[in-house]
Amino acid sequence: MSFSTDVKEELSKITNLANKKCVKFEFIGYLKTANVSMIKNKLRFSTESEYNINRFGKLLQNLEIADYNIEMQGKNYVITSSHKIISDIYKNMDSSIQQITEEIEEKSFVRGCFLGSGSINNPQNKYHIEVIFKEKEDAELILNILKKYDIQFKLLEKEKKYSIYAKDGEEISKFLAFIGANSAVLKFEDIRVYRDMRNNINRIVNCETANLSKTVDAAVKQIEAIEKIKKKGQFSKLSDNLKEIAELRIQNPSASIVELGSMLKVPIGKSGVNHRLKAIMKIAEEL
Repeated sequence: MSFSTDVKEELSKITNLANKKCVKFEFIGYLKTANVSMIKNKLRFSTESEYNINRFGKLLQNLEIADYNIEMQGKNYVITSSHKIISDIYKNMDSSIQQITEEIEEKSFVRGCFLGSGSINNPQNKYHIEVIFKEKEDAELILNILKKYDIQFKLLEKEKKYSIYAKDGEEISKFLAFIGANSAVLKFEDIRVYRDMRNNINRIVNCETANLSKTVDAAVKQIEAIEKIKKKGQFSKLSDNLKEIAELRIQNPSASIVELGSMLKVPIGKSGVNHRLKAIMKIAEEL
């Protein structure tokens, strides 16, 4: 199963159905999303998730709606109903939302939105979560609720619909915790820690590779300069200090500046070695 399916399976098993207000607000969350339609008082919800369709059915039952039908259409589960209670909830859902006063009710509402048309990528590949709405006002409403709890999502319009989304691992983790997907949070964080560690290791390796490349390039130029001085018969005219560092450089082409300094008869630091090599480079340029 996909990570998104795992999340929806966990959410479908949340045992808060005894709280009628939370049931109603979660149901309204579904109604606000792009995968739910209401045409001529007939409700239609489509999803690929078996767990999601079962959750939707449980919400209907808890709202005392037993008159609904579930069927397969291609790969999707489709649930339909023309019950009067649904029509009443649909017509009055905006005023109902204004009656949300508690955190548990906001969580239920946002959870319903995610179950209605939300998706999340496998975090092993990339961080991305989104929920799609028919109306911009509904998307902005959810953004404002999330901001109250310091969860930062962004708004995007696409194909005449509105998507709220996040690509930051920390924000996604906070969102999953907010809607009650606690097991998914643990799994997500495990993957996130592994990814961050791997990325840090890659950055270190890349940095060390870049530094090694610079060291090699510099050493090649230094050796070329020394060979030029020898070819021109000017090596014997160098000071003993320059001769010593020049010979060490030729004998140790892959050594770092610090390593060269430690090989001298009288060891010197990085700046001292750099000074001598620059002097050799300048002499070669003048020749």
